[in-house]
Amino acid sequence: MAAAVAELWETLKQAIVAYTGLSPAAFFTAVAVAAALYHVVSGIFAGPPPPPPRPRDEPEAEPLPPPVQLGEVSEEELRQYDGSDPKKPLLMAIKGQIYDVTQSRMFYGPGGPYALFAGKDASRALAKMSFEPQDLTGDISGLGPFELDALQDWEYKFMGKYVKVGTVKKTVPVEDGAPSTSPETTETAAAAEPEKAPATEEKPREVSLEEVKEKEEAVAAAAPDEGAKES
Repeated sequence: MAAAVAELWETLKQAIVAYTGLSPAAFFTAVAVAAALYHVVSGIFAGPPPPPPRPRDEPEAEPLPPPVQLGEVSEEELRQYDGSDPKKPLLMAIKGQIYDVTQSRMFYGPGGPYALFAGKDASRALAKMSFEPQDLTGDISGLGPFELDALQDWEYKFMGKYVKVGTVKKTVPVEDGAPSTSPETTETAAAAEPEKAPATEEKPREVSLEEVKEKEEAVAAAAPDEGAKES
């Protein structure tokens, strides 16, 4: 095999010298230079590369509607804005202040990492960085100074990024099962309620026979004195 390759190489060298008059080394050098020149010249005179394919036109996102001011709402009404209805804004409250977080739907909307905070006052959960259901409340009593500082940072972030649209209506605690009514309601109910008659009437005191006789004797004794005065 090696002998056949050597014999072929010798035949090729003889052919190069016979047809070109150049040594094999000079011949292969000339071929390499010619290839390089061809590449350079073809690059100069070649046309511009075709333009890249145009990307598909993606539909533009619809602009967000302007925030709607809600005023004072209850916690039950706030739950209606948890992102379950795409036609309604996405709201969230901190320390009783409601903010429109619709622009961050990817975080607070359904499927987002903070979706369980939407539609609620999550002050306690944000202060503790908790995702427990019992912490999804606006009650911040019993929190430590570090947790209160963390909550303050969240509030500053929301104030600088989102629009405030309302407040959460505060509920009055109920004591001993009595209904929580305001003083105005109580006065109105008292004015509307008719006065009730006393349940029982005082019975007349029974007079004994002896008391009647004593009164008659006193009257009879006083009659002569009055006649004397008139005369």
